[in-house]
Amino acid sequence: MVLSLDRWVGKVAVVTGASSGIGEAIAEFLVDKGLIVAGLARRSERVEEKAKQLSGKAGKLHAVKTDITKEEDTVKAFQWIEKNLGHVHILINNAGISKENFLRDGDSASWKQTFDVNVMGLCIATREAIKIMSANNIKGHIIHINSVAGHKVVDFPGINVYTASKHAVTALAETLRHELNAVDSKIKITSLSPGLVTSEMTTLNTNLGEERKKVVGTLPILKPEDIAEAVGYVLSTSENVQINELTITPVGEKF
Repeated sequence: MVLSLDRWVGKVAVVTGASSGIGEAIAEFLVDKGLIVAGLARRSERVEEKAKQLSGKAGKLHAVKTDITKEEDTVKAFQWIEKNLGHVHILINNAGISKENFLRDGDSASWKQTFDVNVMGLCIATREAIKIMSANNIKGHIIHINSVAGHKVVDFPGINVYTASKHAVTALAETLRHELNAVDSKIKITSLSPGLVTSEMTTLNTNLGEERKKVVGTLPILKPEDIAEAVGYVLSTSENVQINELTITPVGEKF
Protein backbone atom coordinates (compact mmCIF):
# COMPACT_ATOMS: atom_id res chain seq x y z
CA MET A 1 0.00 0.00 0.00
CA VAL A 2 1.41 3.37 -1.03
CA LEU A 3 0.56 5.98 1.59
CA SER A 4 -0.21 9.30 -0.05
CA LEU A 5 -2.69 12.15 0.32
CA ASP A 6 -2.11 13.35 -3.23
CA ARG A 7 -5.70 12.64 -4.33
CA TRP A 8 -6.97 15.04 -1.66
CA VAL A 9 -4.71 17.98 -2.61
CA GLY A 10 -6.82 21.07 -3.28
CA LYS A 11 -9.94 19.39 -1.88
CA VAL A 12 -12.01 20.75 1.02
CA ALA A 13 -11.82 19.18 4.47
CA VAL A 14 -13.98 20.23 7.41
CA VAL A 15 -12.56 19.86 10.93
CA THR A 16 -14.85 20.52 13.88
CA GLY A 17 -13.40 21.66 17.17
CA ALA A 18 -10.40 23.09 15.33
CA SER A 19 -9.37 25.73 17.85
CA SER A 20 -7.16 23.53 20.03
CA GLY A 21 -5.78 20.08 20.74
CA ILE A 22 -6.50 17.27 18.31
CA GLY A 23 -8.60 19.43 15.99
CA GLU A 24 -5.89 22.08 15.69
CA ALA A 25 -3.26 19.42 15.00
CA ILE A 26 -5.40 17.73 12.33
CA ALA A 27 -6.14 21.06 10.63
CA GLU A 28 -2.43 21.92 10.53
CA PHE A 29 -1.52 18.46 9.23
CA LEU A 30 -4.04 18.66 6.38
CA VAL A 31 -3.03 22.20 5.41
CA ASP A 32 0.58 21.05 5.28
CA LYS A 33 -0.51 18.30 2.86
CA GLY A 34 -2.16 20.78 0.50
CA LEU A 35 -5.82 20.65 1.51
CA ILE A 36 -8.25 23.51 1.91
CA VAL A 37 -9.41 23.22 5.52
CA ALA A 38 -12.48 24.78 7.09
CA GLY A 39 -11.86 24.89 10.83
CA LEU A 40 -15.14 25.04 12.73
CA ALA A 41 -15.01 26.37 16.29
CA ARG A 42 -16.73 28.71 18.72
CA ARG A 43 -13.35 30.32 19.35
CA SER A 44 -12.83 31.12 15.69
CA GLU A 45 -10.26 33.80 16.55
CA ARG A 46 -7.88 31.01 17.58
CA VAL A 47 -8.36 29.31 14.22
CA GLU A 48 -7.76 32.64 12.48
CA GLU A 49 -4.48 33.03 14.37
CA LYS A 50 -3.44 29.51 13.37
CA ALA A 51 -4.33 30.33 9.74
CA LYS A 52 -1.89 33.25 9.84
CA GLN A 53 0.84 30.96 11.18
CA LEU A 54 0.19 28.52 8.33
CA SER A 55 0.29 31.08 5.54
CA GLY A 56 2.69 29.92 2.87
CA LYS A 57 1.90 26.25 3.39
CA ALA A 58 0.70 24.05 0.54
CA GLY A 59 -2.94 24.34 1.61
CA LYS A 60 -4.98 26.93 3.45
CA LEU A 61 -6.95 27.14 6.70
CA HIS A 62 -10.21 29.08 6.96
CA ALA A 63 -11.89 29.86 10.28
CA VAL A 64 -15.64 29.31 10.41
CA LYS A 65 -17.29 30.44 13.66
CA THR A 66 -19.65 27.64 14.65
CA ASP A 67 -21.32 26.40 17.81
CA ILE A 68 -21.68 22.70 17.04
CA THR A 69 -24.54 22.40 19.57
CA LYS A 70 -26.69 24.74 17.46
CA GLU A 71 -28.09 23.06 14.34
CA GLU A 72 -28.61 26.38 12.55
CA ASP A 73 -24.95 27.28 13.08
CA THR A 74 -23.75 24.00 11.60
CA VAL A 75 -26.09 24.13 8.61
CA LYS A 76 -25.01 27.69 7.82
CA ALA A 77 -21.35 26.75 8.18
CA PHE A 78 -21.63 24.02 5.55
CA GLN A 79 -23.57 26.33 3.24
CA TRP A 80 -20.84 28.95 3.58
CA ILE A 81 -18.12 26.38 2.94
CA GLU A 82 -19.74 25.07 -0.23
CA LYS A 83 -20.37 28.57 -1.56
CA ASN A 84 -16.93 29.99 -0.73
CA LEU A 85 -14.48 27.08 -0.63
CA GLY A 86 -16.03 24.29 -2.69
CA HIS A 87 -17.63 20.89 -2.19
CA VAL A 88 -16.75 19.06 1.02
CA HIS A 89 -14.67 15.92 0.44
CA ILE A 90 -13.59 15.15 4.01
CA LEU A 91 -15.26 15.63 7.38
CA ILE A 92 -13.35 15.14 10.64
CA ASN A 93 -15.86 15.06 13.50
CA ASN A 94 -13.43 16.04 16.22
CA ALA A 95 -15.44 18.37 18.47
CA GLY A 96 -15.96 16.76 21.85
CA ILE A 97 -16.20 17.59 25.53
CA SER A 98 -16.00 15.85 28.88
CA LYS A 99 -17.50 17.64 31.87
CA GLU A 100 -16.11 16.32 35.13
CA ASN A 101 -18.84 15.22 37.56
CA PHE A 102 -20.58 12.06 38.71
CA LEU A 103 -23.74 10.13 37.84
CA ARG A 104 -24.63 9.79 41.51
CA ASP A 105 -25.00 13.54 42.08
CA GLY A 106 -24.02 15.25 38.82
CA ASP A 107 -25.27 18.25 36.88
CA SER A 108 -27.85 17.32 34.23
CA ALA A 109 -27.03 20.44 32.19
CA SER A 110 -23.45 19.17 31.82
CA TRP A 111 -24.72 15.73 30.81
CA LYS A 112 -26.94 17.27 28.15
CA GLN A 113 -24.13 19.44 26.83
CA THR A 114 -21.91 16.38 26.47
CA PHE A 115 -24.50 14.60 24.34
CA ASP A 116 -25.26 17.77 22.37
CA VAL A 117 -21.60 18.09 21.35
CA ASN A 118 -20.39 14.50 21.19
CA VAL A 119 -23.49 12.94 19.63
CA MET A 120 -25.98 15.43 18.17
CA GLY A 121 -23.34 17.82 16.85
CA LEU A 122 -21.56 14.92 15.19
CA CYS A 123 -24.80 13.64 13.62
CA ILE A 124 -25.79 17.02 12.21
CA ALA A 125 -22.34 17.75 10.75
CA THR A 126 -22.27 14.26 9.22
CA ARG A 127 -25.68 14.74 7.63
CA GLU A 128 -24.68 18.07 6.08
CA ALA A 129 -21.41 16.66 4.72
CA ILE A 130 -23.13 13.63 3.19
CA LYS A 131 -25.73 15.85 1.51
CA ILE A 132 -22.94 17.66 -0.31
CA MET A 133 -20.94 14.53 -1.10
CA SER A 134 -23.97 12.64 -2.39
CA ALA A 135 -25.30 15.51 -4.50
CA ASN A 136 -21.92 15.87 -6.22
CA ASN A 137 -21.01 12.18 -6.53
CA ILE A 138 -17.99 12.64 -4.28
CA LYS A 139 -16.12 9.62 -2.94
CA GLY A 140 -15.62 11.34 0.36
CA HIS A 141 -14.40 10.28 3.77
CA ILE A 142 -15.91 10.91 7.20
CA ILE A 143 -13.82 10.30 10.30
CA HIS A 144 -15.34 10.31 13.77
CA ILE A 145 -12.76 11.05 16.47
CA ASN A 146 -14.03 8.53 18.98
CA SER A 147 -12.25 7.19 22.10
CA VAL A 148 -11.18 3.95 23.71
CA ALA A 149 -14.04 4.85 26.07
CA GLY A 150 -16.36 4.21 23.14
CA HIS A 151 -15.55 0.50 23.32
CA LYS A 152 -15.31 -0.23 27.02
CA VAL A 153 -16.28 1.38 30.30
CA VAL A 154 -13.08 2.88 31.64
CA ASP A 155 -12.52 3.37 35.35
CA PHE A 156 -11.72 7.08 35.40
CA PRO A 157 -12.83 9.62 38.04
CA GLY A 158 -15.67 11.93 37.05
CA ILE A 159 -16.18 10.52 33.55
CA ASN A 160 -19.99 10.16 34.01
CA VAL A 161 -21.85 10.27 30.65
CA TYR A 162 -18.75 10.71 28.46
CA THR A 163 -18.33 6.96 28.01
CA ALA A 164 -21.99 6.57 27.02
CA SER A 165 -21.64 9.38 24.47
CA LYS A 166 -18.61 7.72 22.90
CA HIS A 167 -20.32 4.32 22.81
CA ALA A 168 -22.98 6.15 20.82
CA VAL A 169 -20.31 7.34 18.37
CA THR A 170 -19.20 3.73 17.84
CA ALA A 171 -22.79 2.70 17.09
CA LEU A 172 -23.38 5.71 14.85
CA ALA A 173 -20.32 4.93 12.72
CA GLU A 174 -21.50 1.35 12.15
CA THR A 175 -25.10 2.40 11.50
CA LEU A 176 -23.93 4.97 8.95
CA ARG A 177 -21.79 2.33 7.25
CA HIS A 178 -24.88 0.13 6.84
CA GLU A 179 -26.88 3.07 5.47
CA LEU A 180 -24.18 4.02 2.96
CA ASN A 181 -23.79 0.41 1.82
CA ALA A 182 -27.55 0.14 1.32
CA VAL A 183 -27.49 2.91 -1.29
CA ASP A 184 -24.20 1.77 -2.85
CA SER A 185 -22.42 4.93 -1.70
CA LYS A 186 -18.64 5.21 -2.07
CA ILE A 187 -18.34 7.50 0.96
CA LYS A 188 -16.05 5.99 3.60
CA ILE A 189 -16.69 6.13 7.35
CA THR A 190 -13.98 5.54 9.95
CA SER A 191 -14.14 5.57 13.74
CA LEU A 192 -10.75 6.58 15.14
CA SER A 193 -10.41 5.84 18.84
CA PRO A 194 -7.49 7.40 20.75
CA GLY A 195 -6.48 6.64 24.27
CA LEU A 196 -5.44 9.47 26.60
CA VAL A 197 -4.28 12.55 24.65
CA THR A 198 -2.84 15.85 25.85
CA SER A 199 -5.70 18.34 25.51
CA GLU A 200 -7.85 20.91 27.30
CA MET A 201 -9.86 17.99 28.67
CA THR A 202 -6.81 16.36 30.26
CA THR A 203 -3.38 17.72 31.17
CA LEU A 204 -4.10 21.25 29.92
CA ASN A 205 -7.28 21.57 32.00
CA THR A 206 -6.54 23.85 34.95
CA ASN A 207 -9.87 23.01 36.60
CA LEU A 208 -9.35 19.30 37.07
CA GLY A 209 -10.34 17.82 40.42
CA GLU A 210 -7.49 16.58 42.55
CA GLU A 211 -8.29 12.88 42.04
CA ARG A 212 -8.55 13.25 38.28
CA LYS A 213 -5.41 15.38 38.12
CA LYS A 214 -3.47 12.73 40.04
CA VAL A 215 -4.63 9.95 37.70
CA VAL A 216 -3.92 11.92 34.50
CA GLY A 217 -0.47 12.89 35.75
CA THR A 218 0.63 9.28 36.18
CA LEU A 219 -0.55 7.80 32.87
CA PRO A 220 1.26 7.55 29.52
CA ILE A 221 -0.23 10.00 27.05
CA LEU A 222 -0.39 10.73 23.32
CA LYS A 223 0.28 14.04 21.60
CA PRO A 224 -2.39 15.63 19.35
CA GLU A 225 0.07 15.24 16.46
CA ASP A 226 -0.07 11.45 16.93
CA ILE A 227 -3.79 11.54 16.18
CA ALA A 228 -3.28 13.84 13.20
CA GLU A 229 -0.82 11.34 11.73
CA ALA A 230 -3.36 8.55 12.28
CA VAL A 231 -5.94 10.60 10.38
CA GLY A 232 -3.40 10.97 7.57
CA TYR A 233 -2.92 7.22 7.48
CA VAL A 234 -6.65 6.57 7.26
CA LEU A 235 -7.07 9.13 4.47
CA SER A 236 -4.09 7.72 2.55
CA THR A 237 -5.72 4.35 1.90
CA SER A 238 -6.74 3.41 -1.65
CA GLU A 239 -10.30 4.12 -2.77
CA ASN A 240 -11.23 0.45 -2.42
CA VAL A 241 -9.90 0.24 1.15
CA GLN A 242 -11.87 1.31 4.21
CA ILE A 243 -10.55 1.31 7.76
CA ASN A 244 -13.67 0.78 9.83
CA GLU A 245 -12.04 1.26 13.21
CA LEU A 246 -8.57 2.38 14.25
CA THR A 247 -7.53 2.36 17.91
CA ILE A 248 -4.40 4.27 18.90
CA THR A 249 -3.02 4.32 22.44
CA PRO A 250 0.23 5.31 24.11
CA VAL A 251 2.56 2.45 24.94
CA GLY A 252 1.74 1.25 28.43
CA GLU A 253 -1.83 2.57 28.59
CA LYS A 254 -3.76 0.67 31.27
CA PHE A 255 -7.38 1.46 30.37
